[in-house]
Amino acid sequence: MDNTAETFRIKWEQNRRLAFEETLREGSDIFSWILGRNGFGSAEEMRAYLRDKRRILDAGCGNGRVTALLRRHASKETEIVAIDLVSADIACENLKAYHLSEGVRCLSKDLLSDLSDLGQFDFIYCQEVLHHVPDPEQAFRNLCRILSAGGEIAIYVYKQKAPAREFVDDYVRGKISDLDYPEAIRACDQITELGKVLSEHGMTLKVPRVDVLGIEEGEYDLQRFIYHFFMKCFWNPDLTFQENSAVNYDWYHPLIASRHTLEEVRQWFVKAHLDIVHERVDFYGITVRGRST
Repeated sequence: MDNTAETFRIKWEQNRRLAFEETLREGSDIFSWILGRNGFGSAEEMRAYLRDKRRILDAGCGNGRVTALLRRHASKETEIVAIDLVSADIACENLKAYHLSEGVRCLSKDLLSDLSDLGQFDFIYCQEVLHHVPDPEQAFRNLCRILSAGGEIAIYVYKQKAPAREFVDDYVRGKISDLDYPEAIRACDQITELGKVLSEHGMTLKVPRVDVLGIEEGEYDLQRFIYHFFMKCFWNPDLTFQENSAVNYDWYHPLIASRHTLEEVRQWFVKAHLDIVHERVDFYGITVRGRST
């Protein structure tokens, strides 16, 4: 039985402000990762991009951290709508707490439902979401239907990773996904501790290319080498231990966590009659932005 919606409902209830400050803090790893994967070299570039967007949709807003980022950097006149299946109320509370709720509406919505009552949008942000939907391409098509002429949609989905990483991730997910939150977090605490120890070791590895394992030649921090190619053991020293464990829980507990290829995602845009204007592939995911014609 699919546990994905319940996984995220509990996650956000137990971690209501997870990564909120770090998402807003210019120069943080999370802030830089969001901007970089979307092709922005600075906050100024993002603001310039958002300047003429009159209506923005944050589709799958979670606790509202990216909604807050969009609100802070978009024009004051811009209307922002944030939707989520399980956590719209938490996003709303957080936006009020950070005094970023003006011009923002938070609504409970399923991306696989009819979204036409939301109206049309100049920019739709849907990242770290579609891979947790039973039919990600259908959800993408639903969003494209509410994109205004000339509007843009930017998505981020998990990519297919190195084979050893795929095997271990699925093995751990099989062990954790049936556990209740306290038990799952205890398991994730051990994974988090591993990520912390590897990160604090400070060792850099120069590794050769190993095609059969999908390993790319290069220099890697020890923790990132394990993370990239063998298992997710997330650790960010700017987050608390509890927050790091919640990130690992986010990956290992939900049963629906599809992985994709760049060519597959490109085909979604082609079939939706969108011109691709930006794409970025990193070790973890695929970011693509397209414009309606």
